[in-house]
Amino acid sequence: MIRTIAVTNSYEIVRDIDISQLVNGDYQWYWIDFHEPTNEEIEFLRTPLSFHPLAIEDCIHQLQRPKLDYYENYTFFVTQALNQQTITKEELDIFLGERYVITFHHNPSSEIDEVWRRLTLSTSIEKWDPSHVLYFVLDKMVDNYFPLVYQIEDMLNEIDENSKKRTMEELLEVLFDTRHHLLSLRHTITPMRDLIYRILNSQRVTYIRGRNEYFSDIHDHLLKLTEMIEANRELTTDIRDSYISINSHQTNHVMKVLTVITTIFMPLTFIAGLYGMNFHYMPELTWKYGYFATLLVMVLVGIGMSIWFNKKGWFK
Repeated sequence: MIRTIAVTNSYEIVRDIDISQLVNGDYQWYWIDFHEPTNEEIEFLRTPLSFHPLAIEDCIHQLQRPKLDYYENYTFFVTQALNQQTITKEELDIFLGERYVITFHHNPSSEIDEVWRRLTLSTSIEKWDPSHVLYFVLDKMVDNYFPLVYQIEDMLNEIDENSKKRTMEELLEVLFDTRHHLLSLRHTITPMRDLIYRILNSQRVTYIRGRNEYFSDIHDHLLKLTEMIEANRELTTDIRDSYISINSHQTNHVMKVLTVITTIFMPLTFIAGLYGMNFHYMPELTWKYGYFATLLVMVLVGIGMSIWFNKKGWFK
């Protein structure tokens, strides 16, 4: 689907104009949005818009890395939004010229819909231009990163507070899923941060002059997001290592108690085995109190070793 909006020289909004009329018409500037376009609609990028084949190829092949390409009369941006439900990357391509902005996306874009609505409802159209649309789209895109990062951060805090209530398998599964989501966020946010940095320091993107402070604000947000992601990744590692250490300590304590018990029974087993041998001329076999004396010795040995081990702290 293709939708268009144009601003006339008298700063009035006109919508749903044929692309050929937009290209050849006398407008202040215009915006064309390619929303889940068909193959026939994609051809408009070639004719009459006359974009470079490499830029069109980047639009067709999804999930390109966020980047910035310069062409003769326009600049091509590849950006990435994040799906709020699945935390997956969704590509959004933007062609920015002096008199136009073209957006292209294969998936529904809440960012584009929001900026489109703001433009149509705006009462000060004279303040808008293509770079203004670019800024609002990028700003909304970055703002939508924050809820995902905050959601993961809250989940990690909950895991950290209740880690003892989970089994080892449950905890590791949650932590590995969380690290996977954080890795996906980092692979999106870090290139976007580099893209905004290039925009701010480029001498060829002349369309945003006078708006550097706005794009600098977006860059600051991306820096904050990057730091939050790295901090959360370190937190997942700390939680995992702490839980493994606690689990290993508990296992070692159990093994120590079992070892002490086994050690106590070793001399008792020796005595019982010794007097279990079937020899006729063994001492104490015919003694009247031999059985009771042997039991008493075994009890005293067990009690004595238990007291000794307890004084050494081996039961703690």
